[in-house]
Amino acid sequence: MSSIEFPHLGIHLNHVIQTIHIFSFPVAVYGITMALGILSGLFMASWVAKKTEQDPEDYTNIALLGIVLGLLGARTYYVVFSWDYYRLHPGEILDFRGGGLALFGSLIGAVAAVLIYCHRKHLRIPLVLDTACTGMVTGQIIGRWGNFFNREAFGEYTDNLFAMRLPVSDVRADEVTALMREHQQTIDGTVYIQVHPTFLYESLWNLGVLIILLVMTLKGTKRRDGEIFLWYLLLYGIGRFWIEGLRTDQLLIPGTQVAVSQVLAASLAAVAAVLIIIIRKDSKLWQ
Repeated sequence: MSSIEFPHLGIHLNHVIQTIHIFSFPVAVYGITMALGILSGLFMASWVAKKTEQDPEDYTNIALLGIVLGLLGARTYYVVFSWDYYRLHPGEILDFRGGGLALFGSLIGAVAAVLIYCHRKHLRIPLVLDTACTGMVTGQIIGRWGNFFNREAFGEYTDNLFAMRLPVSDVRADEVTALMREHQQTIDGTVYIQVHPTFLYESLWNLGVLIILLVMTLKGTKRRDGEIFLWYLLLYGIGRFWIEGLRTDQLLIPGTQVAVSQVLAASLAAVAAVLIIIIRKDSKLWQ
C-alpha cells in the first residue's frame, strides 16, 4: 500500500510515491523536496535582499556554504541525540541516504554559514540574519513536506479535523504507539493508524511566521537590525515547542524523557523575547 488519507477532509491519495527513477537511478522524493526548499529559500532571501538594497549575490554564496554546513549540522544533531544506536552502528553515521536529519541542526548550520561569510566579507551580521531568516523559514515550509512523502515525523493518535490515516505497514514500528494501535482500523484488509500530521502543522505555522517577517521587513517596522531574526526565533520556537510535543519520534536528552528539540525551542524563544524587549527599549546592545 502507498496511500495517505485525510478522512475528515475527504482527501484520499491512493499512490504517494517515495522515490522516482532517473535513468534507473532511484532518487528519494524527500531529497527532491529538500532541494526545492533550498532553492525557494534562496529565491526568497535574494528577493528580500533586492527590496532592502542589498546584494543578492551574497545570499547565493551564503546558501552554497549553508547547504554544506546545514547538512552536516542536521546529521550531527541527529546522530548525537541518537547515540545509543549509532555507537553500535558507527558505519551508518555518514550514511545520509539512510535517513536521519534534524531541522534544528540544519538551522544551526545555516546560522554558522551566515556568521562565517559575514566575517570574511565584513558584512553586518544582524542585517544579513534578518534577510537570511526569511529564506530559512521558506525552506522549512517546503522541506517539511519531505516527511509527508516519507511517512515520518507524525504525532500521536488523533481524530481531529486534520487527522492523517496511514497504513501501519508503511511506517517505522518504533513510531507506532500503544494508543495508535488501540485505535487502528482495518479497511479492505489493510490496517491503518490515524495520527497528527505534524509536518502539516509546522508547514502552516511557518507560513504564518514568514508572512509576519515579510510584513515587518517591507513595512519597516523593526527598530534595529537583527530584530526580524529574533522574531523568527521567537515565533518558530513557540510553534516548534508545541508541535514537538505531539510527535512520537522525539530525540531525547540522554538519560531523560525530555525532548531536546522542545528544550532548544523554548530556550530560543525565551532568549529572543528578552532581546526583543531590550531592543524595543532602545538599548545599544544589539548595535
